[in-house]
Amino acid sequence: MKKILIIQTAFLGDVVLATGLVEKLHAHYPEAQLDFLVRKGNESLLKGHPLLRQVLIWNKQEGKYKSLMRLLRQIRQEHYDLVVNLQRFGATGILTALSGARETIGFDKNPFSRFFTRRYTHDIDSSTHEVERNHLLIASITDGQAAKPRLYPSPEDFNRVQPLKQESFICMAPTSVWFTKQYPLEQWVELLDQLDNRYTVYLLGAPADKAHCEEIISKTRNRRVENLCGQLNLLQSAALMRDAVLNYVNDSGPMHLASALDAPTCAIFCSTVPRFGFGPLANFSAVVEKKEPLYCRPCGLHGYKSCPEGHFKCAKDIGTVQLLEVLANRTA
Repeated sequence: MKKILIIQTAFLGDVVLATGLVEKLHAHYPEAQLDFLVRKGNESLLKGHPLLRQVLIWNKQEGKYKSLMRLLRQIRQEHYDLVVNLQRFGATGILTALSGARETIGFDKNPFSRFFTRRYTHDIDSSTHEVERNHLLIASITDGQAAKPRLYPSPEDFNRVQPLKQESFICMAPTSVWFTKQYPLEQWVELLDQLDNRYTVYLLGAPADKAHCEEIISKTRNRRVENLCGQLNLLQSAALMRDAVLNYVNDSGPMHLASALDAPTCAIFCSTVPRFGFGPLANFSAVVEKKEPLYCRPCGLHGYKSCPEGHFKCAKDIGTVQLLEVLANRTA
């Protein structure tokens, strides 16, 4: 194995979880050149990654098929020994099948997997973590133990956030792409109101999340809250989260950033459930969810833009005391 390509063009969190394969393949093939293909927007996660030779980018804004053909030419010119495709949609299946690689591996849900050298079942109902399902693709050429995901913020990233670490602090990432994965705004306010005032609280998110977090700040009595939405890049956010007393996150991308830096995590699961296999992986991590079963939960793998039943009990019935208990356990 001299040249290996890993493909994961899904969401931010999926890319983070896929970095476990980079760690494992490097451990077993330390001389191999490792490349990673992501979709445009996620490449900053892998900036300066010490184990990767290059990051390939699928930029659909150039035109989905135009960009796909450009990528295919680039991939074929590399003459990879192995292509590992974690994505389960057809476009990356075409890239894999036509890559010219000596060996191609992917999941059988990919419509072009019949043309792969080997294919494996991706079983969302198995209750195994996604990193274990990903590892299944390379277990036969490495070993049976999945590696945890890992990101590598640069010294400059750590220097950027160092001034924010002068006092004990907590990070919160209140938003999600999916409404039903997002803990309600009023309940974030309630949590902030009940936090010990010895903690500075940093609200993290993208520029588009800034207004939501400003509304949280406008409604809380806590005067030690700072809105950092849009001020930090992904690796800087991860570098900050690493040294927080605790990181409160939804079942979303920031949870996986915390996992990749082994940052202490309290993950709030609303409409989704941990058994889907996307829970936190940090050494100190806790999942908080509605205590009693709910007939409609989970309502889907990814969530919805609104509660299908109209009541959103999966989120509203989570108590602030549950979140504070995690913090108490962390600081005990």
